[in-house]
Amino acid sequence: MKRALLLAAGLACAAPAFAHDAPYSFLDLRLQPGRLEGTLTAHVFDLAHEIGLADPNLLLDSTRAAHEAPRLARILAPRLQLTGDGRAIALRFDGASVERARKGVTLRFTAPLPRSPGALDLETRLFPYDETHETYVNVYEGDSLKLQTVLDARHDRARVYTGTRQGRLAVVATFLVAGIQHIFTGPDHVLFVIALLLLGGGIGRLLKIVTAFTLAHSITLALATLRIVDPPARMIEPLIALSIVLVGFDNLRASPGRDHRATLAFLFGLVHGFGFASVLREFSLPPSAVGWSLFAFNLGVEVGQAAIVAAVAPALGLLRGRSPTLAAGVARYGSFAVVLAGAYWLGERLLLVGR
Repeated sequence: MKRALLLAAGLACAAPAFAHDAPYSFLDLRLQPGRLEGTLTAHVFDLAHEIGLADPNLLLDSTRAAHEAPRLARILAPRLQLTGDGRAIALRFDGASVERARKGVTLRFTAPLPRSPGALDLETRLFPYDETHETYVNVYEGDSLKLQTVLDARHDRARVYTGTRQGRLAVVATFLVAGIQHIFTGPDHVLFVIALLLLGGGIGRLLKIVTAFTLAHSITLALATLRIVDPPARMIEPLIALSIVLVGFDNLRASPGRDHRATLAFLFGLVHGFGFASVLREFSLPPSAVGWSLFAFNLGVEVGQAAIVAAVAPALGLLRGRSPTLAAGVARYGSFAVVLAGAYWLGERLLLVGR
C-alpha cells in the first residue's frame, strides 16, 4: 500500500519537497510521429555523487546545472537503454533545467524514430550505487498515457506496446511465442496431452479429444485473465497434478466401447486453463491489447499442443499397426508412468500448500 501511494504521488507530479531519504527519479517518455521525446528528473544528491561534486546544492543554480549537463548526460545515457522492436534507440541530450521544488535537475533528450515501433523496451538502473533508488516512469503515445510503472534494482525493465499495427503485431508475436514456450517448458501439461493419446483411436476420436481440451482451457484462460473467475494457484496446481493421475487411471481401466477421454479432456482442460492464465498474467498484459495478447497466447498453446499430437499420435498409430501387443504394453506401462509422475507432482504441490 505504501509503495502504491508513493507511486500515485510521484506520477501525479505533486510538488512536495524531494527529500533524499526517499531517493526517486522521474522519467517521462513521449512517442511522437517520427521522434521520441523525454525528460529525466533526478535529485541533486544523486547527480552530485555521479560527478564527484561535494556540494549537491550547487546544481540548483541553473548556470551550473547547464554547465554540468553534458557530463551528466554522458554518465546517465548508457544506463538508459531504449530499444524499439529490438533496435537500439540513440538518445540525444539537449539541455537541462532546475526543479527547485524537487531539489532536482531535469535533463531533456530526443531521438529520431524513422518508424513507429510496435514494442518499446526500457531497461534502466540510473544510480547503481544506491540499491533503494526508484525511477517512476510514464510512457505516452502522443497525449495518451500507455504505461505507468516503477523501476528499481529488482525490477529494472519495462515494455510498452504502441497502439499501431506494428504494436498489435508485436503483441501477437510476443504472446504467441510465450504460449508455445509454456507448453514445452511445462512437463505436467505435456504429460497430460500424451496421456490422452496413449490409447490411440481414429482421427475423428483424437480430434474430439483435442478439441474438448482446447475449448475448455480457452474458456478458463479467458475468465482468469480477465479476473472474472480467479482461483488461487495453490489450489489449481495440485488439481492439475490430480488430473494427470486420474487420466492415467482411466487409461488402465479402459475397455472396448468405454472411452471417457473427451469428457476428461474437457473437465480437466478447465483446470489447465487456470494454470495457463497464471503464466500469462506474469507478462503484464498491455491494457490496450488484452484481447490480442489473450488470443495470441492461446494460439501459442494450441500450436505447442498440436506439435505434441503430431509427433506422438502417428508414432503410436504406427506401432499399433505393426505390433498390437507391443502397443498395448506401451499404453499400459505408459499409463502407469503417468500415474506415478502425477502422484509425485500432487504430493510435492500439496506439501508446498501446507507450508
